[in-house]
Amino acid sequence: MNLKKALWLVVASVCFIPGLHAQSDSVAHVPKKFKWIAPAVLITTGTLTMLDSDADEFFLSNYEVREERNENFLKFSNHADNYLQYAPAAAALIMSVSGVEGKHNLVNQVALLIKSELVMSAVVYSLKYTVGEARPDSGKKNSFPSGHTAQAFTAAAFLAKEYGYKSVWISIGAYTTATTVGVFRMLNNRHWISDVLVGAGLGILSTEVVYFTHKNRWGKNKVAVTPFSSSGSKGLTLRYVFR
Repeated sequence: MNLKKALWLVVASVCFIPGLHAQSDSVAHVPKKFKWIAPAVLITTGTLTMLDSDADEFFLSNYEVREERNENFLKFSNHADNYLQYAPAAAALIMSVSGVEGKHNLVNQVALLIKSELVMSAVVYSLKYTVGEARPDSGKKNSFPSGHTAQAFTAAAFLAKEYGYKSVWISIGAYTTATTVGVFRMLNNRHWISDVLVGAGLGILSTEVVYFTHKNRWGKNKVAVTPFSSSGSKGLTLRYVFR
């Protein structure tokens, strides 16, 4: 297929689809279904691209995108993605500590972020060592999906969920940062486009699932810690009452 068309599809997948997801949380009239459609499209597109390595059945090719990278950005080397992947989550927590009200209080935000990170990490690293896709630079078989991209989009979804209702530009900024991480992973020749697409989808999906299932909000429940002594043993008893 035409390479420029392929690259346009890449940009649309990594930027526009998460943008729809961001708007679904930030603008009241945008359908909430986009929160599930965005990760589904990203994961499906990336998976099909990875499975169809020669692009003889699908419209997108890992190798064509890498060839374009080699022709135009062969000497590209920038490690900003190592830090930008955490930036949206850090921004959300800094805003919360500074007194900017989000959808949840600080305790709940920390709980939600930790759970999102755990879900994302469990899925991503299980796939890395189950699929065994070779990296484009070193050949090490842990390329699929991109952990950096998954982390960045987990953080972006978290910031969008907590503060996107204040301004759609917060969500757009979060996803722009995450998209930059994904693009840098390809320009640095660390990942295929399929790794980045699936990583982005899994990052968004992990946060969405955690928010959807976060029923018992910390900080609104009673926690009681009492000492005990029995048969020469001493310790503490923790009692947590859900409301």
